[in-house]
Amino acid sequence: MTVTESQKLAYVAGQAAEARVNLEIETEGMTLNLGPQHPATHGTLRIVAKLDGEQVVACEPIMGYMHRGYEKLTEVRTYPQVTTLVNRIDWLGHFANEVPFILAAETLMDIEAPPRAQWIRTIFFEMARIANITLFLGDMGVQLGALTPVFYAFRDREYVLNQMEAVTGGRFHPNFDRIGGLRDDLPKGWIADTKAVMDKVRNFCDVMEDLLVGNEIFDSRTRGIGVIPAEVALGFGLTGANLRASGVDWDLRRDQPVGLAWNEVDWKVWTHPDGDSFARYWVRLQETREAAHIIDQLLDNIPAGPVMAKVPRIIKVPEGEAWVSTENPLGEMGYYIVSKGDLGPFRCKIKSASFNNISVVPWVTRGVYVPDVITILASLYFILGDIDR
Repeated sequence: MTVTESQKLAYVAGQAAEARVNLEIETEGMTLNLGPQHPATHGTLRIVAKLDGEQVVACEPIMGYMHRGYEKLTEVRTYPQVTTLVNRIDWLGHFANEVPFILAAETLMDIEAPPRAQWIRTIFFEMARIANITLFLGDMGVQLGALTPVFYAFRDREYVLNQMEAVTGGRFHPNFDRIGGLRDDLPKGWIADTKAVMDKVRNFCDVMEDLLVGNEIFDSRTRGIGVIPAEVALGFGLTGANLRASGVDWDLRRDQPVGLAWNEVDWKVWTHPDGDSFARYWVRLQETREAAHIIDQLLDNIPAGPVMAKVPRIIKVPEGEAWVSTENPLGEMGYYIVSKGDLGPFRCKIKSASFNNISVVPWVTRGVYVPDVITILASLYFILGDIDR
C-alpha cells in the first residue's frame, strides 16, 4: 500500500501531539539505595539517591555501619598498643597511620627520633602510599567496566608489601613505629631489593596510563564528570589528591614537614586544574610515580646510626596536649592527644581524610546521571575504616 503525503503529515502530527502530552505528564520520583553492601560503595556505606528519571536530585551518604570506636579505645590502651590499633583505620595505608600518632607523643615527650629512623619512616610512609593508591588506580577501571587494570594492581602491590613484610613482619598491619624511633633496622640486601621494586612500580604506572588514560570509554566516563571547583573543595575541607585535583597546590609533606625526611629530597607536588573524576585519577597516578622517586632518593642517602633514641622502658607521656597531622595516602590525617601523664592517652581525637572527602558527595552528585554516581564515588576514593573510625 502506498502512503500518501497527507498520511505522512497526519502521522507526524500525531507523534508530535503524543510527545507534547508526554512532556506535560509529571513522573513520580524514585529513591535508589546503593549499599550498605554494594561493590560500588567500597565497603559498608549506604548511598540514598533521589532520582528524577535517570538524574540525581539529591544524594545522601549514610555512614556508621562499621563504627569501631577508635578514639574511645585509645583511652584504654598504652601508647605502644595504640600503634597496633590505628593501623586499622585506613587499612590500606597501615604504616602511615602510625606516624602522626607517634610524632604527637614524641612532641609531648620532647623526643626526636634519630636521623636514620626518620629516613626509614619516610620510606615506609611512601611505600604505604604506593600500596594504597595502586589499588585505587586499578579499581577505578573496574568501576567503569575494565577488569584488567585491577589484576595488575594486585600483582604489583604485592611486591611493595613483600618489602614491608621483610622488615616489619606484617603486610597489612606493620606495628613498626615506636616512640623514639623504630622497632628494628633494615635487613641486609633490603635496599637493593626495594630499588628493584620501585622500577616495577614505575612500570605499573606506565601500564595504567596505557590501559586507561586516553581510552575513549574511560575519558567519556571521567572527563567533565563530578567537577569540584577549588573554592568548593576548600569549603568542604577536602584534602590530599582530591584537593590538588581541583587545582589547589597544598601538600603537608612540603608545606608542614614534621619529623620526617621529605624536605631532604627533591620531588614535585602535582595538581590538575579541571577538578573532575579524570583529574583525581591523573593526580594519584603522578603521585605514585613521585612516591617511587622519593623512595629511590632516600634509599641512596640513609644516614648511619641507631634507629631508636633513648626512651624509658615504661612509656609515660607528660601531661599536656599535642596536635600533629601528616599527608597520608587519602589526605590529611591528624591526632590530637590529651595526656594526663599516664601510660595511655586521656583523650585522642582522630582527624581522618576519608570523612572530609566524602562530605562533598551530596554537592557533587546533584544533577548527574546514575552511572556517574559510581564514577564520582570511585574517584573520591575513601576507606570505610577511615570514615567510621
